[in-house]
Amino acid sequence: MKADEPGGGAAVDKSAPGYLGVEVDRTGSGTVVCRLSGDLDLGSLAPVRVALGRALALRAPLLVVDLAGVEFCDSSGLNLLLQARLDAEAAGVTMRLASLTAAVSRVVELTGASAVFSLHDSVEEAEHV
Repeated sequence: MKADEPGGGAAVDKSAPGYLGVEVDRTGSGTVVCRLSGDLDLGSLAPVRVALGRALALRAPLLVVDLAGVEFCDSSGLNLLLQARLDAEAAGVTMRLASLTAAVSRVVELTGASAVFSLHDSVEEAEHV
């Protein structure tokens, strides 16, 4: 499922400021992977919130949020990830973050959030911990 596909076949400008693409897939081992690309900030949280809710509803034992395509992340984006971690925990789902870009790593490290997230270099590594 892709949360960034508008109805009616209209083109999406992925280079536009504030764009955030969200894609949710399931791996062969049953892990749900939520791939984000673009800017994770206050103006782009809605599709991520919806996708993470759908991903958790699948009740897979593991949810990996792939951040390899995230070019910008502010405190509201981090707060969304922190809330998703709590929601996952409440649902009995393990959530891990993978492929953090420099933008995401910076905000995670500066805030100390690295202490509460399981961080991994790749989706594959996150799956096989």
